[in-house]
Amino acid sequence: MTGRNPIETLAHLRHEFGEHGGVNMSIEASSTFTVIEPGTMPEMFQGLKGHDAGCYLYGRHFNPTVYNLSLQLAALEGTQAAYCTASGMGAITSAVLALCNADDHIVASTAVYGGTYAFMHDFLSAKAGISTTFVDITDLDAVRAAMTEKTKLIYTESVSNPTLRVANIPKLADIAHEAGVPLVVDNTFSPLILSPVALGADIVVHSITKFISGMSDIIAGAVCGSNEFIESLMDLHVGPLMLLGPTMDPKIASKVSLRIPHLPIRMAAHGERTLALAERLDDIGAKVCYPGLAHHPDRALFDELRCPDYGYGGVMTVDMGDEETANALMSTLQNKYRFGFIAVSLGYFDTLMTCSGSSTSSELTDSDKSMAGISPGLVRLSVGYTGTLEQRWRQLKSAYEDIGTGSAFARAV
Repeated sequence: MTGRNPIETLAHLRHEFGEHGGVNMSIEASSTFTVIEPGTMPEMFQGLKGHDAGCYLYGRHFNPTVYNLSLQLAALEGTQAAYCTASGMGAITSAVLALCNADDHIVASTAVYGGTYAFMHDFLSAKAGISTTFVDITDLDAVRAAMTEKTKLIYTESVSNPTLRVANIPKLADIAHEAGVPLVVDNTFSPLILSPVALGADIVVHSITKFISGMSDIIAGAVCGSNEFIESLMDLHVGPLMLLGPTMDPKIASKVSLRIPHLPIRMAAHGERTLALAERLDDIGAKVCYPGLAHHPDRALFDELRCPDYGYGGVMTVDMGDEETANALMSTLQNKYRFGFIAVSLGYFDTLMTCSGSSTSSELTDSDKSMAGISPGLVRLSVGYTGTLEQRWRQLKSAYEDIGTGSAFARAV
């Protein structure tokens, strides 16, 4: 199996022209929209007319500029529809709340973003009576065993944060569909690389903030799925996006729309640089994890599922053993060598570094961190593509030597 290349689908999607014939779509900044005939308004509230008929009601419901970006995200993920949100967490929470009611149950991967974990582990149980069983998502028997009559969805990240395990989406989809529930996949780490819906998933969520945006200057998200599911998010009575309000601002939508054509170039550059650095670290015996390495436990699976044009992603980890050593490495890389920045998030054109256990995964309990394989000294690097490869490798090598953890680095170049 070879993954689809979403860019071929996007190439056939022509965005709307600007109001005066501009090659870029105009920004529709209105919060509310007029109707020509008064009778149209009740029909819109009754759901008889909507954006698909050129009828817009209110910016929290649908906006033309945001809708245009949503069409691009749907093409990117191969879904019937999509809609964009004010954040990645807005996308995740809206999708899950649309699928679950009080007393329902979720099966989720232990290795997920800390905010996702806190939402499922703490918020949903306290506020809505929705329980979650966290399992090793690579253990398919454990996933099956966790399913109950109350389970309403299986949730996973396509490539787990920060442990970089690859979800077997086709097999997980089989388990979900046998139970009559959807598989929801967070594809933030692998846009273009993996196409979860083509592999059997039902709903895809994104933090657009990361690779899709690529500039660490906006907060945004997206939910991609069937027409029916996306419309349910906008339902006037129970739609999470409509009633909770995490919808995207049209000015943000316009900015993101202009970045999607460059996404293939950026993803390929991230993947090429990350693979090169990971292989060099691996050659000198560093405890590095990257799905593109030959000994990664999911390398064969990833090769089976991915689109080969974009590599293996832009994130790798190096386990420094303990938090103190991890912090020393990051401090030296940032403050002495200007290799990158100590900062959360990922997908930036410069390298971003964080000690996951005490930052982006700090919401996890100690036992769940252990189960997920998140050690105290695990450094997550979202590798950028600024500078030259040799320059960045010299900086990484020197920083490692500076903290006294491996003269072997000196033999690597």
